[in-house]
Amino acid sequence: MKPLRIRQWMLIGMLIVLILPRLIYEIPELLDRYVWENTKLSRQQTALNSLMTEVGKADIARWHDPGWQASLESRIADSKLGITLLDSSDRQIYQSIPSGSEATAYRELNIMEQGQLRGKALFYIPEQTSGLATAFAILAGLCAIVFIGCQMGRVVVKPLEAMSAAARRIAGGDLDFHLPASTVMEVADVRAAFHAMGKGLRESLIRQSELEEERRFFISSIAHDLRTPLFALRGFLTRLERGLASHPEKASKYAAICSKKAEQLERLVSDLFSYSQLASLNQMLRREQLDIGAFFTDIVAEYMPSAKERDIDLVYVASVEKGDFLGDAHMLRRAIGNLLDNALRHTQRNGVITIRLHMEETRVLFTIEDTGPGIPEHELPHIFEAFYRGDDSRNPEYGGTGLGLTIAQRILRAHHGDLTARNRNETGGAIFTGWIVASPSKSSTGFYS
Repeated sequence: MKPLRIRQWMLIGMLIVLILPRLIYEIPELLDRYVWENTKLSRQQTALNSLMTEVGKADIARWHDPGWQASLESRIADSKLGITLLDSSDRQIYQSIPSGSEATAYRELNIMEQGQLRGKALFYIPEQTSGLATAFAILAGLCAIVFIGCQMGRVVVKPLEAMSAAARRIAGGDLDFHLPASTVMEVADVRAAFHAMGKGLRESLIRQSELEEERRFFISSIAHDLRTPLFALRGFLTRLERGLASHPEKASKYAAICSKKAEQLERLVSDLFSYSQLASLNQMLRREQLDIGAFFTDIVAEYMPSAKERDIDLVYVASVEKGDFLGDAHMLRRAIGNLLDNALRHTQRNGVITIRLHMEETRVLFTIEDTGPGIPEHELPHIFEAFYRGDDSRNPEYGGTGLGLTIAQRILRAHHGDLTARNRNETGGAIFTGWIVASPSKSSTGFYS
């Protein structure tokens, strides 16, 4: 049923109270008048005709006879008719009218002898008022009032009571409530607002709980990742400070280890700083027009010395020389650099890292493929989660902060792109595929065969 405004409900209720009793009153009247009355009237008409015949044949002198009057009265009582007998001077001789009947003459019989009026008889078929119609009307009025009261209680009072109870439960921190439906528009609107408020509060509490859990995990992860290199760094520095490195070679080894741990700390702090800025990444982006070919060539050239130092071949294959796209050069360089750092850490010596670049109609697409051990299948769904690291990546030789891939994916998504990962084949190796939306005006330029 379509919800109605409360004014419309009140108008409908008033019409029901006013019209229904009158309608119920008229129905018995009509039945009494046109159905039951016809049968009753037919019998009374027959009795009336017989009575008129008997009175007309009787001598005027018999009208004064008490015995005749008594027999006449018994017949009148059976037929529920009425009669008044008058002499020539309109003086009443005899009268018998059922009590409670309207004394309106139905027929008149004049008795004539030798052209003179000797007497007059008035006959009545009384009209009885029906008490059934009145009883039905009163009953209908009471039913209408009870019905309207029940309906108002169901669609107005009950929902308002439930809202009052729900408000108290919300104040007590209980957000699990359900309000009954209502066909009154104003009540239905308030009900919908209550449910929307409850849903919003539940989602807010869930989100708050998730943020609190993430905060605790974030702090514990930072503490763990900072403690490990700091502990090692402090140990080797203490040895150097106490002169435990008696040979220059041992001192040089300790210094190299300290330098490596310092680099790990620097990388961790840098990743944490970048991760803390991801919440406002869209506002921080400084977009500019970039040349796709020159951009990737610079990044590959930057990482080429690190690859050679580890005896890793860094291969760059591009199917496009020029092509423009809009993006933040610093952020994108950070994202792609994180992917190359990840590939360098997991690729053994004499391995190969291949970077492929090409442009499609509306986007710049690139892949970074390595010949490392690959990603275990059970870890693939989680590698872009913050602080997630597989067992291998916890090795100091390969270990990262667990934020590099998260940062890379979110930077690409901020550029309306995305980043995915899969394994190259069963023998090992991982492939990271990323894409960025190209400039609309120049998305089809820069291809060559």
